Amino acid sequence: MAFSDLLGITPNPVASAGIWVVLLITLLYFARISGHKVVLTLSRTLHDAMRLGSHALANAERALRARNREVLLAAGREAKERIIEREFERVADAVEKDLGSYPQFQRNLSDVIVRIEEDYQKTMDVPPDPPGWVKAVDAVAKIDARNDNMVGTILSDIHKSLVRAHEQALEEYRGASRKRHDMLRRMVPGWRTVQKNLTEVNKNVESLLKRCQPIDRHMKEYEEIVSGTDRALQVLSSSSLVQFFVSAFVLSVAVGGAAINFSLIARPMAEMVGGTAFIGAFKTSDIAALVIILVEVSMGLFLMESLRITRLFPVIGALPDKTRVRMTWITFGILLSLASVEAGLAYMREILMQDELATSAILRGGTVAENDFGWITTAAQMGLGFMLPFALVFVAIPLETLVHSLRTIVGMLLAGTLHLASLSLRIAGGAVRLIGTLLIRLYDVLIFLPLWVETRRKKKPKSSAQSYSEVS
Repeated sequence: MAFSDLLGITPNPVASAGIWVVLLITLLYFARISGHKVVLTLSRTLHDAMRLGSHALANAERALRARNREVLLAAGREAKERIIEREFERVADAVEKDLGSYPQFQRNLSDVIVRIEEDYQKTMDVPPDPPGWVKAVDAVAKIDARNDNMVGTILSDIHKSLVRAHEQALEEYRGASRKRHDMLRRMVPGWRTVQKNLTEVNKNVESLLKRCQPIDRHMKEYEEIVSGTDRALQVLSSSSLVQFFVSAFVLSVAVGGAAINFSLIARPMAEMVGGTAFIGAFKTSDIAALVIILVEVSMGLFLMESLRITRLFPVIGALPDKTRVRMTWITFGILLSLASVEAGLAYMREILMQDELATSAILRGGTVAENDFGWITTAAQMGLGFMLPFALVFVAIPLETLVHSLRTIVGMLLAGTLHLASLSLRIAGGAVRLIGTLLIRLYDVLIFLPLWVETRRKKKPKSSAQSYSEVS
């Protein structure tokens, strides 16, 4: 039935509309309780469903935050273990380098000390005293013999013998003193050697103590990570964000380098595999050039794993050292071969470009201009073609950092999304409930007239009863 037919039940459309309004209000009045129940049921159902959904999302958010916490602590613990392991290796190298010769040094030092002690003991030997009879002879020699020539001659000989003995004793004393002084002089280099060695040992020990200070700091941070403190979580979260953006920036630079590498080899590859061949919607030459670059990146990853610089593939790190070294040389050989191939392709590209320029010049009727410095461009392209594969090797380092930090970043984003969704559902549930109440009020507004009449009718008996009580 059309709307115009509804207004045609009476000749006057206004009257028809009035009749329909009265019928509608009457219908709504009698269906008021059922209408209220329908609106309340729908609003409560939607509210409860959204509330349950909000609770489910909140539980998922809590579980995801717990997972993020575990992942963040595990990543931080692993990174800190690697740093501590590297610090211990440095300390071990320093100990081996600085204190590895300590046994030999100790033997040398002991020999020097023993030699010094022996020389010192020798310097303690004092020269012998003049014999005791010298004093007696000296007293006899001083007797006055001026009246007896024979006695004077004897005494004179005794005096001369005494003087010679005294001079001989004095000479022996001087020789012994000179020998002691020579021994003391020979002790000086030994003392200087001991002092120098002890100073060197002191310097090595102080250097070792300085190297141990970062280990103490890292150990404290490691203990905080193992304990799962809030400070450790904040530090790890901020560190993950910084690492994510830095690694993303470096990878974007690497992508630029790969694009330049692709442009160097795509043109000559078209000559090798055919420029008119297609695989799907892409040229076969482009796919071949891209495959070469991806193989170089893969070889770089394996090379870094073999050198234990990155740990993206634990299987490679767990290989025996002999196998790992072989793998290192094999990947390096493949990279060297690919770099040589790219240098050759870059040279081929330059020749093709020169041929194209010469052909274009001939077709235009001109002459081919000689370029004396064209070898610079050729050498630069060949150098780029040779160096870029090795530069792409280091993509493994930011890639590992990006992968590890991406887990934390994605987890944080998902947790934030779940939190927003949970909050949105909770707000929407409350809004639905308010909308249900509002619809009930609007329903009553539409039928306000019969409701007013009903209210008036309900008040009349009460007024009569009140009047009766007042009269009685």
